[in-house]
Amino acid sequence: MAINLLPSENNSDDLGSSSKVWKEIKVGSLGDGVNSTPTSDIIAAFNSGGTILTNRIVCNQANKDTTLGGIIDSSKEYFIDGVIDMGNTSITVPTTGITLKGYSFDLSGLTSSQNNYTMFVSESIAIGSGNVLGVDYYISVTGAGSKVYELYDATGFNAFEFQRINYIDCTSLGDLYEYRQGLEEGTGRFGGSPSLTLHGVWLGGFRITTSIVRSLAATMTEPIFKAGTLFQMNSRFLTDINVDLPSLAPLLDFVTENFPNPSTLQLHGCEVTRDGGYDASDSNLTPFILAGDLPCDWKGNNGLPNTYVGGTALISVEAETTINTVNVYEDFAGTWISSDLQHFALVANGGLKHLGTSPRDFEVSLSMNIEGNANDELSIKFFKYDDSAATTIPLDYTIQRRPVNNFQGGRDVAFFVSFLGVTLDKDDILYCKVANDTDTSNVTLEALSFFRLQER
Repeated sequence: MAINLLPSENNSDDLGSSSKVWKEIKVGSLGDGVNSTPTSDIIAAFNSGGTILTNRIVCNQANKDTTLGGIIDSSKEYFIDGVIDMGNTSITVPTTGITLKGYSFDLSGLTSSQNNYTMFVSESIAIGSGNVLGVDYYISVTGAGSKVYELYDATGFNAFEFQRINYIDCTSLGDLYEYRQGLEEGTGRFGGSPSLTLHGVWLGGFRITTSIVRSLAATMTEPIFKAGTLFQMNSRFLTDINVDLPSLAPLLDFVTENFPNPSTLQLHGCEVTRDGGYDASDSNLTPFILAGDLPCDWKGNNGLPNTYVGGTALISVEAETTINTVNVYEDFAGTWISSDLQHFALVANGGLKHLGTSPRDFEVSLSMNIEGNANDELSIKFFKYDDSAATTIPLDYTIQRRPVNNFQGGRDVAFFVSFLGVTLDKDDILYCKVANDTDTSNVTLEALSFFRLQER
């Protein structure tokens, strides 16, 4: 038996240029063999070219137990046809993964209000699950003690990736164990306490972009992103999230040990408020990690601190520097201290050691007053210890020469002010030395003299 889906081959008012397809289909395997009006199930089985969608399983309230609640066929796309109340039925994600799609996050959804319920689970911890891929639907899991995910990566090389997914009033987003990577694009968290916990070693990264969080439960105290058991992110965690937090909830509770590589906790262009107000000094936004810590690369944020790689080396207690040979550079004597070091450490002789890997290019500014014999000519020059070559390199382009001014009284001083650039890789050290080009008279770097590094 055949049924016409279009009244004529030229009826372009219904499907435009594709109206020549879907002209007629055989009813039997797709329909009930009786009805002459095509059902939504029949139409869903065709694409715009008239081809049967053999790799799509349409899921609805009537068949949820045999489709989403049954054995998942990873070679198929599971299409969410409307809003499905899953009740106590969990979706068991096999080792070969699951792909979910809906009309949009307004029209397609998976919900449950049951207590102590988990929507997506692995068959067991030992067996685990594969890729979890989704687009264009919403999830609402609202029961007490319930959560959206408890998934274990079967191999450590799978992905957790979503586009245009909204989480509505969820009690918890739950737990993910040792997935390789995560991706959220255009996702939203609205209402509830949508905390997501990451466990174990993630070999790849996690990126959350164009994401918004609003109207969370006032009682929420868990972070939006939580470090779970032995959590370690071997690549970057990047987000530009736009979030309004309730009074007691952090944005994240990560610690430096969760990120073994420098500059891989990347908060870029985030918009962060608490109860509608901005306060970048709020210590509970990121209670266990600071913007200046080595794993952090925080840029362009509003309502959240930013990272400024660099810092200052400063003479706090001056002392006489012995000049042994004319025109030979010596380390400055005195007591050096540091100020506002981020991704740098102060080492011996006032050196600044680069602990990170990015950025590599820095601006150097300095203001140094050196006391010496009147009319002697003094020079300063920067030196770089190149860790990769295990050698010290004189940076001749940084040389500055100044005469010691012959002032009235007992203080004769040469003044040095400069701005220049330098490239520093991981564990390279930058430090400054002085030479007397006239004789071997000793000199003294006066207190509060300094040089400063900041990224270009």
